[in-house]
Amino acid sequence: MLPIIDLEEYRYDLPKERIALFPVSPRDQSKLLLCNKGAITHTIFKSLADHIPKGALMVFNQTKVIRARLLFQTTTGAQVEIFCLEQANGEEQVSALSSQERVQWKCFVGNAKKWKQEALVLVLDKDQQVELSAVLLNKQEDHYEVEFSWTPSFLSWAEVLDLAGQLPLPPYIKREVSSTDEETYQTVYAKIKGSVAAPTAGLHFTDRVLDELRDRSVQLLYTTLHVGAGTFKPIKTSSIHTHEMHEEELIIEESFIVQLLANAGKPLVAVGTTSVRCLESLYWIAVKIKAGAHTVSELNVKQWDPYNLSTSLKPIEALEIILSWLREHQLNRVSIKTSILIVPGYRFRYVNLLITNFHQPESTLMLLLAAFAGKNWGKIYQYALENDFRFLSYGDSSLLERDCE
Repeated sequence: MLPIIDLEEYRYDLPKERIALFPVSPRDQSKLLLCNKGAITHTIFKSLADHIPKGALMVFNQTKVIRARLLFQTTTGAQVEIFCLEQANGEEQVSALSSQERVQWKCFVGNAKKWKQEALVLVLDKDQQVELSAVLLNKQEDHYEVEFSWTPSFLSWAEVLDLAGQLPLPPYIKREVSSTDEETYQTVYAKIKGSVAAPTAGLHFTDRVLDELRDRSVQLLYTTLHVGAGTFKPIKTSSIHTHEMHEEELIIEESFIVQLLANAGKPLVAVGTTSVRCLESLYWIAVKIKAGAHTVSELNVKQWDPYNLSTSLKPIEALEIILSWLREHQLNRVSIKTSILIVPGYRFRYVNLLITNFHQPESTLMLLLAAFAGKNWGKIYQYALENDFRFLSYGDSSLLERDCE
């Protein structure tokens, strides 16, 4: 049954001066709000290990942000911005980024009305004759499809983006990209290219913090969910039921499922809302397998699946089902699309503790936070506002205990 949500209950006033335009340095000197059984205090992120249960399991999203923002000029001098979202035919991001010579991608296009000529051309290196061309194929409801081609053709699409693109800072960071963003807008453990937005809860971690967690026997696991631009999409509709979530690519590896099963029963800490979406999507994938799904596409998690699918599966059983399915199909990894929507009333299957930044009003991330923290979410945000916390992607962080009422 679809949840009944009064969106007005989950909005708050965020003064623009509280939006962090730059991160603190070093990154583990950011503030860390602590909410434990409703009691709220704060410290600095460097001391995180002191507040994580010894022997806990911590899950990180190891996705890496690509230089997805391309700036072209028309022959009349107008600037057209192309924001690359994902491969147009649904191909896995890793494969799409390794393509050579030509690709078709879903994109946002800024100043599209000025795109009159057949192709936009960007010269990347005159001496080496490196050139990128963009042709507008068609307009969909919420994006454009653009074909890119380049010379020399032996370059991969990832290499072309590295040469031509800029990091896509969130739209609420109203400044130009600086050279320091190349480092600060990536997590220190980022590994697999594919995201157009950083999993920002992870930006606070340093090697020092990771080492201290290991010293407390905290098991560190890494998964991959390529974050889409939909993470910034505000809820513009009057009802959550008419808000459409964008799909994101989730890479499920057999070794990750094995590690989750080996550590079953330990407190599980999700680093960021993207890790929450990874973990909770696993449960609904297993539900679909048990219900008889045969193809990979049938396993894709739709935004309302958690509220429409009937199940009595235990969380451990769900992981065992996925592991059996992978082995039956002789796969050590599989790419699944998830558009899971977590709102108040959702029952979490895996996550006990959440590390997360402070989110935009009127966003689905705000609803996820409220679902996790329960009635305490308002107190948490009031405390952060009253104690000079910095908000959004480059802002401060929090460690929250799941509300079990």
